[in-house]
Amino acid sequence: MEADVIVEVPKGSRNRYEYDQRLGRIRLLRMLFTATGYPGDYGFVPDTIAEDGDPIDALLLLGEPTFPGCLVRARVIAVFWVHDERGPDAKLLCVPATDPRQQHLQELEDVPIHQIAEIWHFFEIYEALAPEKSAETRGWERRAQAVAALEDARRRFAEQARTVTG
Repeated sequence: MEADVIVEVPKGSRNRYEYDQRLGRIRLLRMLFTATGYPGDYGFVPDTIAEDGDPIDALLLLGEPTFPGCLVRARVIAVFWVHDERGPDAKLLCVPATDPRQQHLQELEDVPIHQIAEIWHFFEIYEALAPEKSAETRGWERRAQAVAALEDARRRFAEQARTVTG
């Protein structure tokens, strides 16, 4: 399954940017309190609502970082589950859909184990020193479960849009 991802945070950054939906702009939210950078470009899939009430998160595996606001057509290959102060928080693992160098990445087990461990470690510690923040990692699921999480988030968005428009 493919989806557009809007990048908020480029790979390697310690700055936590967030798209402000009301303003239609990227805002610097904070700097990470841990001495680690994002293990991939981090953002969200538009027109979705995840279980935490925000658009569903996505982590893109790229050769080079992009920039905040960049739109990337991505292929979903897995989902990593985190539970934070707002509840279950799905993180879709994606690769650029049109990059032939990433064509071999179709499922979770296609990603090198050290990269999987690095991502897990990042989400275990990235909120550790932040005031009033917490995150508990729950683990990985394969593409089928990632697609289901994305479809659920799209359904929530459509239901909310129907409710608003009456």
